[in-house]
Amino acid sequence: MPPREWNAESYDRMSDPQLAMARDVIDRLDLRGDERVLDAGCGTGRVTAELLARVPNGSVIAVDGSQAMVEQARARLGDRVEVYAVDLLELEVTQPFDAILSTATFHWIGDHERLFARLHAALRPGGRLSAQCGGHGNIADVQAAIDAVDHPALRGWSGPWTFATPDETGARLRAAGFTDVWTWLQPWRVEPADPREYFATVILGTHLERVPEPDRAAFVADVLAQLDAPVYADYVRLNILART
Repeated sequence: MPPREWNAESYDRMSDPQLAMARDVIDRLDLRGDERVLDAGCGTGRVTAELLARVPNGSVIAVDGSQAMVEQARARLGDRVEVYAVDLLELEVTQPFDAILSTATFHWIGDHERLFARLHAALRPGGRLSAQCGGHGNIADVQAAIDAVDHPALRGWSGPWTFATPDETGARLRAAGFTDVWTWLQPWRVEPADPREYFATVILGTHLERVPEPDRAAFVADVLAQLDAPVYADYVRLNILART
C-alpha cells in the first residue's frame, strides 16, 4: 500500500493537541543533550523542533512516510535537522541511534512485529525507545458517530489503523529484542477549537479519501452532528518505553 498523503498545512494548524501529547513522551527519553536521536514519524516538524532543543550538543534525524509532511518539516527546520521520506517498515540506518522518539505514528502501521524489529535494529545497545500512538479504544466515540452516519462508501471498511493493547505491544517489543519494556494506556480528551477542520484533517482524512468528493463536507458535518456539544474526541494513547 502506498503511503498516505496528508494536507500538511492544515495538519500543522490543527496539531496543538498532538504537540501537547508529545511533550511527556520526549521527557521520558531523559536526554543528556548530546545524543543522536531519530524522530520516527515527524509530521510537520513541530515535535521535532522541541526534541532538537533537548539535544543542543547532539543531532536529530527525522523521517515520515508522507512527502507532504516531510516538505513542511524541512521548511520549518531548515538545515538544523535532516528530514527524509521513509517507510518505517523499510528503515535502514548506517549509524545507530542513541534514542528513538515516535508520536502519533505507530497506529498507522499494520505490521507492528516488523516495525519493532526495524526500530530495534536502528538503536545501539542500551538505546532507548519512547513512543506514543493510538491504543485500544482510541476515538471509539468518533467511530460510533461514523457508524451512525452509515455512509455507503464506508460500510464494511475497518480502516488502516492498529489500535493495540499494552499486553499485545509488550509481547511484540520483547519478541523484537527490547528489554525494560513498559506499556500503558492513557485517556486524553481533545476539544478542538475548529472541530470541522480538525476532524476533516486529523481524524476523518482517511475516511474522506473513500467518500466521493461531493459528499465530503456533508459527511464531516453529519459526523459532528452525532457528537455531543461542545464537540470532542476521546483519544486513548498507548505509551511505550523500552531499551535494547
